[in-house]
Amino acid sequence: MTVLDVYLIKPTHYDDQGYPIQWWRSLVPSNSLACVAALVEDASSRIALGPDVRVVCHPIDEVNTEVSTDRILRRFREPGAKVLVMMIGVQTNQYPRALDIARPLRAAGVPVCIGGFHVSGCIAMLGTDAEELQEARAMGLSLFAGEAEDGRIDAVLRDGLNNQLQPLYNHLADLPVLGGTPTPFLGPDILEGVMDRLSSFDLGRGCPFECSFCTIINVQGRKSRFRTADDLEKIVRDNHAHGIDHFFVTDDNLARNRNWEAYADRLIQLREAEGIKVSLIIQVDTGTHRIPRFIEKMARAGVNSIFIGLENINPDNLEAAKKRQNRIEEYREMFLAWKQHGVIVTCGYIIGFPQDTKDSVLRDIALIKEQLPVDMLYLNYLTPLPGSEDHKRDKAAGAWMDPDFNKYDLSHRVSRHPKMSDAEWDQAFREAHRSFYSFEHMERILNRRMQVSVRQPKATINSFIIYREGPGLEQVGTSEFGVLRMVRRRQRRHGMPIENPVWFHLRQTAISAWKLAHYATTYARLTLAQRRAVARYRAGVRYTDAAIAPITNRDEDALVLETAARSTPVTRKRLEIRMKVREEAESA
Repeated sequence: MTVLDVYLIKPTHYDDQGYPIQWWRSLVPSNSLACVAALVEDASSRIALGPDVRVVCHPIDEVNTEVSTDRILRRFREPGAKVLVMMIGVQTNQYPRALDIARPLRAAGVPVCIGGFHVSGCIAMLGTDAEELQEARAMGLSLFAGEAEDGRIDAVLRDGLNNQLQPLYNHLADLPVLGGTPTPFLGPDILEGVMDRLSSFDLGRGCPFECSFCTIINVQGRKSRFRTADDLEKIVRDNHAHGIDHFFVTDDNLARNRNWEAYADRLIQLREAEGIKVSLIIQVDTGTHRIPRFIEKMARAGVNSIFIGLENINPDNLEAAKKRQNRIEEYREMFLAWKQHGVIVTCGYIIGFPQDTKDSVLRDIALIKEQLPVDMLYLNYLTPLPGSEDHKRDKAAGAWMDPDFNKYDLSHRVSRHPKMSDAEWDQAFREAHRSFYSFEHMERILNRRMQVSVRQPKATINSFIIYREGPGLEQVGTSEFGVLRMVRRRQRRHGMPIENPVWFHLRQTAISAWKLAHYATTYARLTLAQRRAVARYRAGVRYTDAAIAPITNRDEDALVLETAARSTPVTRKRLEIRMKVREEAESA
């Protein structure tokens, strides 16, 4: 019996000092890793490589697990051993780290294949000879573009077994149907490294919208494809059997999944008939309140947190980015509809659209704080990610873009702005973050939540710490946050010097102690603020502000009035027409 050891590695990326960002417990599990691990296990169960070959899968999420290339090499050098390494779900900011992991492996002759959004996006928008992939090709890495369902993983496994990987496996032109395919699954041993043993899965891929900064539409396509309600039930039951009931649904927009109601009904049935109570974090768009029963059923199904791509409140910026589905005149109504069901509302917000200035950004953040009942704001730089229309356009125009792909994590500025200097753009980003996550505003949010819904006070405080201290204290994007940073001295980025061990450990100890004190202070202040909010609520002291007060007259909607006043005449006219149509529909 020949044994093929398949190492599935989801790489992390480097911090500004060149050390891999790793944690004792990470925040978000990798759905790409779960999907490919399930495909490899399925190929093994189907005996896809023949009856005399056993496939052993080793999934590794580097965000919470050390990747030991020495261990892989030792296995590779054993007599008769067969080893294949696959870099899974590699994003642009993870591409340099993926190459560094592959470097000693390729030097020893280990077959290595790399896939994910960076490879797929570059090939989709720039062609198979994209210079952004030159280093991987020069190292002899095999490239995988597209999705691996429909048995496509079999060819990679077979070629890896024979150490004859193809230079490119290109499946972008033929995206698979998802229904009935192996469903994502990560075992409990893998999820031990994730906070609250949160797992993840996808129910659909592709997006019908055309946002210019997005890579999804060019990698997963404009035509949406979906799993079935039976697929969902299998995912839930498989995980529930291992005590895993908390999930992040990675669909870019679950509200546009045509099977959403079947999913909700199935989860409600499992919850009410069998006591299988899952909790879900989902991503939706700003039009969910217009879909009959969507919010109500999702809350009953177990959704307790949502992420919405708010992106901006300037209509001109939304138009420039082709984010036309976002309608600022409906923001508050939509947010309140979710909050009345006790759901935590997190919004993505992009800084650096063409019409932005430092003053306008800070003014918009102030307006959001005053007028919108948003719980968390995930701030990002507008980033020309390879695979997006923005990147292709800027590349064709010869615009400057930072050559260090490690910075393409949405938390670093990697391009130039038409109105702001580099320093002003950085200042706008930092000051916007400090403003929204000031203790004064966080206490305001706690008061709002007590008034609108008394659920999830602990989860709200934990989310404050994650969203406030990720970019602020840890200098990482919020999705990269975790508990107890692990810094390994010898894993520094290729080309950077290995530090003296005495100085390294002294510095890391001091930094850890300082961070621990900072976290303790933040947690104490937020806990006191929560207790004050609870005390006021129990004492019958009513709290209200513009964000949670009903709008009785559309002419009093400050958010719409102020943003419209700063828009171009064409955008302002379009907004006025939408408002008029909406008022007529409401009166009818």
